[in-house]
Amino acid sequence: MQRSFKDYLIITLKGMAMGAADVVPGVSGGTIAFITGIYKELIGTISGVDLTLIKVWKAKGFRAMWKQMNGPFILALITGILISIFTLMRLTNYLLNEYPVMTWAFFFGLIVASVWFVARQIPKWNFKIVLSLLLGAAIAMYITSLPPLGATITSSWFLFFAGAIAICAMILPGISGAFILVLLGAYKTVIEAAHDFDIKTLGIVVLGAIFGLLSFSRILKWLFDNYSNITLAVLTGFIAGSLNKIWPWKKVLETAQFGDKMVVIKEVSVLPGKFEGNPYLFQAVILMLTGFLLILFLERIANQKPILKDAGNPNL
Repeated sequence: MQRSFKDYLIITLKGMAMGAADVVPGVSGGTIAFITGIYKELIGTISGVDLTLIKVWKAKGFRAMWKQMNGPFILALITGILISIFTLMRLTNYLLNEYPVMTWAFFFGLIVASVWFVARQIPKWNFKIVLSLLLGAAIAMYITSLPPLGATITSSWFLFFAGAIAICAMILPGISGAFILVLLGAYKTVIEAAHDFDIKTLGIVVLGAIFGLLSFSRILKWLFDNYSNITLAVLTGFIAGSLNKIWPWKKVLETAQFGDKMVVIKEVSVLPGKFEGNPYLFQAVILMLTGFLLILFLERIANQKPILKDAGNPNL
């Protein structure tokens, strides 16, 4: 599939949206990939990275290898993610700190629309599909309600495992990789390693992430190829089950200080009338509707193929 410069610019913008989502605890970049219609291509591209690419490079040259691995797509997407991390991350953190209720309300509207959007990709509903959706929702709700491990873990093997699990969560719609690190007791270690430029610790986590990404993407691709509707239903459930995590009105029960960053460890959703502080109900409802309508608007104007169709990766 030939893409124009404009096509790759749009992919970069989608990567920026994914990067912005990944820095928000409880929001997954995988959800944004689903919304923007690149999820299946992303999974297929990642799962296509293997040792055969080196053979293609030796036999046919770098250009042939680059084309087979869908390199332009990955480059455009990663560029957008990195731009977002180094620019939008500060804005996102500022909004979450200064206007938490209204910011979470906007994200809540986005995710509600995402549930509807992804569910529409399932052509035929039956008992198995509904059961799969409910199972996915139950798993996501359970994961997002788990208390974190009390101790901070520094074992190399555990950090490798944490990196693998966290990156899998990042590409799963509805589950935040940063939140998984908090649950596993590895968040403080990773944050401190990044702050202190601890290359050894970061390297272990990155190796785990690479292993998890390459392994899990193959599982997801196989599931899409063989059980597409059920897989979509489970992932829809994951997104729906994460709504509790991003409900705008929360009562914080426990926090922890990780370096210069305060992270909420335990909280509970409450109704706006029981919220401690100004609930900003009118503004929150408007922003929820804005987030919801934004997804509908993007779907209407986006000239793209449905998620279930191949989106240009020759390996799909």
